Amino acid sequence: MDVKLQSTTTPMIEVEHLSKIYGSTSAITDVTFNVEPGEILGLLGPNGAGKTTTMRILAGYLPATKGTAKIAGYDVHENSLAVRQKIGYLPETPPLYPEMTVEGFLHFVAQIKGVSAGDRPLKVQAAMQRCNLEEKRKVIIRKLSKGYRQRVGIAQAIVHDPPAIILDEPTVGLDPRQIIEVRNLIKSLAGTHTIILSTHILPEVSMTCNRVAIINRGKVVATNTPENLMTQLTGGSGYDLEITGEVALAKQVLQNVSGVILVESMPTSYQIQTQTQNRGHLRVISQPGTEPGQNIAAALIRGGFGLYEMRRVNATLEDVFLQLTTEEKNLPPEVDSTDTEGEAA
Repeated sequence: MDVKLQSTTTPMIEVEHLSKIYGSTSAITDVTFNVEPGEILGLLGPNGAGKTTTMRILAGYLPATKGTAKIAGYDVHENSLAVRQKIGYLPETPPLYPEMTVEGFLHFVAQIKGVSAGDRPLKVQAAMQRCNLEEKRKVIIRKLSKGYRQRVGIAQAIVHDPPAIILDEPTVGLDPRQIIEVRNLIKSLAGTHTIILSTHILPEVSMTCNRVAIINRGKVVATNTPENLMTQLTGGSGYDLEITGEVALAKQVLQNVSGVILVESMPTSYQIQTQTQNRGHLRVISQPGTEPGQNIAAALIRGGFGLYEMRRVNATLEDVFLQLTTEEKNLPPEVDSTDTEGEAA
């Protein structure tokens, strides 16, 4: 299902019918989406979905088999030099020189990205200031924490002040405090820059991005704001259930109830084990426009399950993600999700 917003502006990033094929394996198939000027788009998908392949094509590091991608109106294949002047790219592993100082490294990157000698000091200073690196300017990069190394990675991506920034898994491997710091940094860059970031971490999308494109098995299955996805794809609501009985069997029973599109177990912290009963917590997501609550309760009672609590809840982005990446009707034909690049995102 592909739900899209209409825009009257010219997109900064345009991706149309993009495919990448390795032998008999399709890493991505017919990927299409746009990113508007000043927007943060999250490319969200499970590991192996094709996110990194898409990002590498956009950055000009990998040719597409079919389709087109444009940055600021320039085709990434036909005008690769012009495109590289228009983008800043941070791969999952930041391209750093560990024996250089932060300031020295950024001067080096600015030079190879074509920043003139006269403009270089101001550009480097601006990048360090935006990434909160001024106090670390003389520090050897290998001595920095992972969070600060990630800041240096973002600084090298913006040092030439590009209109578009491509970030591949920018918070992977960071601790919670570092994630918050990098997240706030990315949000501060929006408006001035157009940003596309890939992630498999759901909170990063809802807390950072204006829009999200969900990719699964190499295909984009939905595109919209997180809020609209939750409303339009799930009706915006579901049911939280507290039951007694075998949870796995209860899920099978509920998946056959008319109007139910997803049944998921809640985290193990919700599970209560006693000597006399096995109590579990389930979330049931209903189809838009349906009210299957009575049928859910009746099915559980007929199946011999105890129903301790049933309450309406709003659907979450996690519910949407699970629906789009686990429902058979939303999935393309089975392919090997591991491409020859070692795609892990």
